[in-house]
Amino acid sequence: MKMSAGAEEARVLVIACGALAHDLVRVRQANRWEHLDIQCLPAELHNRPEQIAPAVREKIRAARATHKNIFVAYADCGSGGALDRILQEEKVERLPGSHCYEFFAGAKKFNELHNAELGTFYLTDFLARNFRRIIVRGLGIDRHPELREVYFSNYKKLVFLDQSGAPELAAEAEEAARFLGLAYEHVPTGDAEFAAALRPVAPPVAT
Repeated sequence: MKMSAGAEEARVLVIACGALAHDLVRVRQANRWEHLDIQCLPAELHNRPEQIAPAVREKIRAARATHKNIFVAYADCGSGGALDRILQEEKVERLPGSHCYEFFAGAKKFNELHNAELGTFYLTDFLARNFRRIIVRGLGIDRHPELREVYFSNYKKLVFLDQSGAPELAAEAEEAARFLGLAYEHVPTGDAEFAAALRPVAPPVAT
């Protein structure tokens, strides 16, 4: 059944990092934000941050044919401000912060963690679940073990930002810390801070 013009106007497309896909669906369902549509770009772009801004721009321009209201579920994510520049040109807003770790933990808690140890490597649920694929294979460490020292020599600690409380993911994160030779810290976050970061697009747009 075709939606009314008003219903179509009220829908918001969230263009997201693929690493946030499960989290966005979970939060959308929990809060009954049925007006949010979600489209994701590959999570592997995090290993090539210079490609994030142009990929997001392309996605935004393609989406204008179907959605009037667009929101980007990325932080800066290592783009060096390039993402914000294209979003300003396209007049589209994004999630706050420099990294997804900030809106999962909340700015206050993230700053505490960051200030306590600058050499911290963070894992979210997604990264704990996909550590071997995204980090080990994605960075070529499986083929060239010496790269582990190249990439991680300045890190001292691994912090797992635990969104779901799944014991198997905490075990994966702890194993990742052992693999990298880093101290391990488990920080439960839940979804509250992430949901709060989505509040600008949570209420249906007035028609």
